[in-house]
Amino acid sequence: MVDATLTPIDRGTITADRNNIIEGAVLGTTDEPNPETVMEDAPVYNVVIDHPEATILWDTGSHPDAADGHWPADLYTAFEHTGLRPLEDDLADAGYAIADIDMVIQSHLHLDHAGGLYAFEGTDTPIVVHERELKYAYYSAKTDAGDVAYLAGDFDRDLHWEIIHRDRRQLVDGLELVHLPGHTPGLLGVHLELDDAGTVILAGDQAYTRENYDQGLPMGGGLLWSKRDWHESLRTVRDLERRHDARVLCGHAREDLEALQNGFE
Repeated sequence: MVDATLTPIDRGTITADRNNIIEGAVLGTTDEPNPETVMEDAPVYNVVIDHPEATILWDTGSHPDAADGHWPADLYTAFEHTGLRPLEDDLADAGYAIADIDMVIQSHLHLDHAGGLYAFEGTDTPIVVHERELKYAYYSAKTDAGDVAYLAGDFDRDLHWEIIHRDRRQLVDGLELVHLPGHTPGLLGVHLELDDAGTVILAGDQAYTRENYDQGLPMGGGLLWSKRDWHESLRTVRDLERRHDARVLCGHAREDLEALQNGFE
């Protein structure tokens, strides 16, 4: 256990077709062949982990110019992000400056998670990412294959990468990184052992919402690199939850952000 605190950084709201979030959430029937599309709002949030060894930022959110051309128009239409602000401003509201951040953990490099990396360009701040994630991000952004949710403008910068090669890595005391492929090839979860809150797992987009995690409902095909790997990673997180009596936080779950904001009370 370690005496560390978690401070959530609310980065705005993302809106998307519910079929992206829950596979087959809205399906046509013979009685209703054209059901109404359901658009769902969800928060984008980052977390500052104030640890005795380092002040660590988990994820960096969307680029502040996502609505003004940084994101391709079709992607912004499909995943509209409102409440966009520079990472520096949102950190400042929580009492932190970019210079206070000793390390960044990128759960993965999708456009709504890696868009704030510009703030660390040209610095010595380690940007922690899994090897498979960085390779797939470049493959996707620099070719016509892969995943359209990776934008070179987010991560193809002068950054001080710290590459994770294994499935588990103790980063600092009480903080272990866990490789959770499925949503992307190199998604990293964070397993924390905290004095006050007990065991907390930042699962990131292994589970976009509570339904993905609690009910085992996979995300829509466009948000899954590998459904088979996703199910295996779900078992990994559930095993950690069972063995450590852990609290699992999902990547875009409003109730999990509120729990963080309320100090888990």
